[in-house]
Amino acid sequence: MKIWTRRAAAVMIAAVLALTASACAPGGSGAGENFLRVGTTSLVDSLNPFVSDSDYSSVLYQYVYPHLTEYDENLEIVPSFAESWESSEDGKTWTFTTVADQQWSDGKSLTARDVAFTANMIVEHQAGPTGILAGWVAHLQTAEAIDDTTVVFHYESPVANVLTQVQALHILPEHIWAPLAQGDGSEITTFDNAAPIVSGGPFIMEKYEKDQLMMFSGNENWYGTKPKIDGFGFQFFANDDAMVSALKSGQVDMIGQMTPPTAVQTLKDAGMTVETGPSVTIKNVIINTNPDKPEHRELLVPEVRQALEYAIDRSEIVDQTYLGHAAPGGALLSPATGFANESISGLPFDIAAANSILDGLGYARGADGIRVADGVPMKYELVFPTEESGSGDRAFQTMQRGWEEIGVLVEQRKMDPDAAWDAITAPDNQYLEYDIAMWNWTPPVEPDFILSTLTCGSWGNNSDSGYCNPRYDELYAAQAIELDEAKRRAIIDEMQQIIFDDRPYIVYVNPQVIEAHSPQWTGFVLSPLVGSINNLSTQTLTSVERVAS
Repeated sequence: MKIWTRRAAAVMIAAVLALTASACAPGGSGAGENFLRVGTTSLVDSLNPFVSDSDYSSVLYQYVYPHLTEYDENLEIVPSFAESWESSEDGKTWTFTTVADQQWSDGKSLTARDVAFTANMIVEHQAGPTGILAGWVAHLQTAEAIDDTTVVFHYESPVANVLTQVQALHILPEHIWAPLAQGDGSEITTFDNAAPIVSGGPFIMEKYEKDQLMMFSGNENWYGTKPKIDGFGFQFFANDDAMVSALKSGQVDMIGQMTPPTAVQTLKDAGMTVETGPSVTIKNVIINTNPDKPEHRELLVPEVRQALEYAIDRSEIVDQTYLGHAAPGGALLSPATGFANESISGLPFDIAAANSILDGLGYARGADGIRVADGVPMKYELVFPTEESGSGDRAFQTMQRGWEEIGVLVEQRKMDPDAAWDAITAPDNQYLEYDIAMWNWTPPVEPDFILSTLTCGSWGNNSDSGYCNPRYDELYAAQAIELDEAKRRAIIDEMQQIIFDDRPYIVYVNPQVIEAHSPQWTGFVLSPLVGSINNLSTQTLTSVERVAS
């Protein structure tokens, strides 16, 4: 899954060694009953926010780094490290007043100067090592710390979404990162940011074993509402079945993110609490639209991509793969964001229409039934990250059958998420070697980020399609500075229509959030991002608590 980052699947560790009640918590104290154990199949690919591309990495940063704002349970922006803010009349100057007299977890002062440093570092190196987070400082000229509790953001033009941008801007400790930002900033991306990470959030990440576990303790210096739990930990599982079994057996207390639809009834029968709700996630087929790709150039023909969509039976995927816990997709933005273009719906499942398109293009079938384009069979390898296994496999099988009916053969190539990302961007971020992929995005509610991933400028950072359309880029720039909400929505609607027509993405479903936990715990706040544990807010893991026995 991509949460304005990317995804992963894991290697199951034996018997939840560090997350059981008998395990040692960070710092050597017993984990005890007030330690929340979370199971997930999504990995943390890096502890460095300028390198990581997985969803739980961004979750990690929400809990260990301060943010000027955050979302509440109603998805409204509320104060966090910024107690208040104001904008100039022209919208180019924003002044934030931060919480006074704060410390990082290592005892160093946490001030508005850390905010200014972080923003300026990203601006300075946005064409290089900080590019992956550059969207959160779009149009920012400079950040100025007036004193320890006042930071002023100076923008080159008014920005429509400042408060949601700074919600995602991780405030980093200047005393740790400043030495790395010298010169060309190349050390920014080589820094491993090893545990324990210096924290200014509600928790300190004390222990990390790649692909196995991650453990957090409470941060005594946290400026916000103190968590009711002593700490929490992630255990990473190889597959959904192992994760579900661990919850049923009591090895973990909850399974976050996307509990598999096939497990819902089983978990309810086992006495677990299962909650569902709308999600901002889109599940998508990605088609390489880089005009310079040397092979299978027929995929650059818009009508070919249209035919591929006609051959996808969304209803079967919703009914049989998701057991009704999803809706057919179409628009780039999920309805749960409030920004979806409601006039867009996915093409109907229509094999005859797809065949008619490909016949009209002159792609005749060979003796084996596979069509031939420019002398080459229409046989493609589909890059498939292992974290999409389970529901993704079943969805692919439905698509594969439909594509075979129109004379197109697609074979799945499974690989771990890092390898999948490398395969998509190869070679050297030129997007020349792959044809089709499957993955998903779980973006912020504010649409700017996911819109940015399809700009020409996102190549080498967050682009996974090689898509580049100057008209789309013009609209992206326009929506970012349009302060009239109705006008901005109209621009965003047009952008979604362009993506639907061009089809670098075919959004096949909008899945629900499905989350399960032991009835011995309460206080979870389900979010349309990825459920209770997400990178929108600290509220869940400061409000969750064990039920009194």
